[in-house]
Amino acid sequence: MLLLPDKPMASIADLKDIPAPPPVSYAPQTAGWWVVGGLIVFGVLVYAFLRWRRWRRNRYRREAQAELDAIERAASNAATREEALAALPALVKRTVLSWAPRQEVAPLSGEAWLRYLDRTYPQGGFVQGPGRQLDALAYGPGQISKDELHALIALLHHWIDDHVAA
Repeated sequence: MLLLPDKPMASIADLKDIPAPPPVSYAPQTAGWWVVGGLIVFGVLVYAFLRWRRWRRNRYRREAQAELDAIERAASNAATREEALAALPALVKRTVLSWAPRQEVAPLSGEAWLRYLDRTYPQGGFVQGPGRQLDALAYGPGQISKDELHALIALLHHWIDDHVAA
C-alpha cells in the first residue's frame, strides 16, 4: 500500500469567490463621442425632415395617380367609358396647374399644350406618341382603341411620377 505524506485534504469550504470586475459605464467617456452621437442624431433628423418635405410636395402626384387609377377602371366599363375618357385631359391640366404658374399654362391648348407636356417629361410621347390623343379627348368625343388607351394611361402614369417643371 502506498502511503502519502501528511497533507490536509482540500475541501469545498476552502474555495474563495472570484472577485467580479468593477462595473463599467456604457456612457461615452470622452467628449468626442458625444459630438459624434450628436452629429448622427442631427443627420438623422435632417434626413427625416427632407423626406417628409418631399413626401408633402409630392402629394399632388399621389392624388393624381389615384384619380388616374379610378379613370382607368371607369374606362374599362362601357357605361362610363366616355366620361372617363373626357376626364383624362382635365386630370393632366389639373396636375400641371398644381405646380406650374396658372397664367403660363391655363391658356395652352392643342399642339402648344402637347409641346409643353413634352418639355416637362424627358421621354416625350405627347406630340408624337400616345399623348397626342389628349387633344382629341379634350375637344370632343374622341374615339380611341383599347391599345391606344392602355398606351396613353401608361404614359400618364409615368408622366405623373417623373415629370419636371418646364
